Amino acid sequence: MTVLNLDINQGVATLTLNRPGVRNALNREMTLQLHDAIRQAAHDQSCRCLVITGAGEHFCAGRDLDEAGADIPPLEQTMANDDQWAEIFQMLRTLNIPSLAIVRGFAVAGGFTLAMGCDFVLAEQSARFGALEMKGGFCAAVNTAVLTHLLNPRQALELLLSDELIDADHLYRVGLITRLAANAAQLDEMADQFVNGLLRLEGESIRLTKDIHRATLAGGLEQGLSYGSHINSLMMSGGRFKRAAQRRQQRK
Repeated sequence: MTVLNLDINQGVATLTLNRPGVRNALNREMTLQLHDAIRQAAHDQSCRCLVITGAGEHFCAGRDLDEAGADIPPLEQTMANDDQWAEIFQMLRTLNIPSLAIVRGFAVAGGFTLAMGCDFVLAEQSARFGALEMKGGFCAAVNTAVLTHLLNPRQALELLLSDELIDADHLYRVGLITRLAANAAQLDEMADQFVNGLLRLEGESIRLTKDIHRATLAGGLEQGLSYGSHINSLMMSGGRFKRAAQRRQQRK
């Protein structure tokens, strides 16, 4: 059985974690395929949106501890595997297209990290999240970086230093979930509408918006404003504003 399915259709690259019998737990093969699939989508000019979801009733239960505990590979191999896991989030952060996690069931440990690494998270209200690495006696290492980047320090630390499941309503209130659906059918409908809304947007404008967004997060408001003003000048000199005015006149 393929542990990850990649489907590219009408501008949408959908990655489906496909180990439903173990709640889509991440083994080394799935991590490798996930890494390569995101890279493929990033370089495919036909892709305008990346969607990550899980087969069956759950998003992802995190690292497959049965595999991880079966043997201890050499340090170099371990570091290479974990560097690859961290690189997944660097790729998601630098994607020129929007990324979207669709979550039902459990998104815990590495599954929580994977969902939070996407630009947007759509979740069923009954979904449960959590940095459950603490239950195993180790820290949520990569998720510490991800959540600290997304939240204020105290909110991030509260989630990271918990060994309990967190309900979707709480994450929605703190801004980590974009949209909540009452049930699975509504989640599917909501995801279709959300993705179609993104596909209606002009691809280059999405890329530039994400560039300014990243610049502001990295360098603060001053750097974001400086970069944004330069982008405005380039769009004006390139005729984008003029073409927008012409389109508006045509619609009247």
